[in-house]
Amino acid sequence: MRRYLKLLGLFWTTAIAAELEYRVNFILAALTSLGNLAGSIFGLYLFYRKDYNFAGWSWEAALIVVGIFTLLQGYAATFLAPNLNRIVRHVQEGTLDFVLLKPIRSQFWLSTHTLSPWGIPDLIFGCLIIGYAGQRLGFEIYNYLLGVLPLACGLVILYSLWFMLGSTSIWFVKIYNATEVLRGLLEAGRYPIVAYPATYRFFFTFVVPVAFLTTVPAQAMLGQGQLSWLLGAGLLAGFLFWVSTWFWRFALRFYTSASS
Repeated sequence: MRRYLKLLGLFWTTAIAAELEYRVNFILAALTSLGNLAGSIFGLYLFYRKDYNFAGWSWEAALIVVGIFTLLQGYAATFLAPNLNRIVRHVQEGTLDFVLLKPIRSQFWLSTHTLSPWGIPDLIFGCLIIGYAGQRLGFEIYNYLLGVLPLACGLVILYSLWFMLGSTSIWFVKIYNATEVLRGLLEAGRYPIVAYPATYRFFFTFVVPVAFLTTVPAQAMLGQGQLSWLLGAGLLAGFLFWVSTWFWRFALRFYTSASS
């Protein structure tokens, strides 16, 4: 574990040093994040402007969901996209051979080798929205702590989905369009799951588990989380992480190296 943590420090230090050569990009990323957040809040405002609200969700409670969604966007942009999108390049260029020969787990290397600071504005804005909404709702520190575990499960679920999709590049090579489809489906987490009709709620809960990414952590913070849903989030996160590991090893059976 100590060796992996040391490697993680080296990976991220090098990645940040390389990315900071283009500092103007950070300002552009911050402006883009601010525009996306404004769009999310405006879209929510259109629902609430005439005293309408989603069943059981006040304006401030719905803002918690928007904040968590923004936080997840920042997590994906900072840690997932810069790493997992490179799996495609490694397969195309044959450099996956060098990754597999390294004396560490290939999944760890591919998942953590780099990060992008351009997702940090989303992380900051997400925390600010959650903090603002929580203050309006009279949150205590324990309210935020209640959301930590289900939010961590949401991060694992999101990572597992991305990594499994990235693993399919061994067969299909170019999967950028599929990544955009997944990103589009995850956009449903921008609002509480009750905002959708029953059929869509079933789909976004049991097929593409969007509800476990934003709605379940928000309910936990609001003190409305049911133990069954929290257990379900933990079990789903553990199961999907195991599946992502198994699926990667399975995919490698079909990988033909650049020298073969």
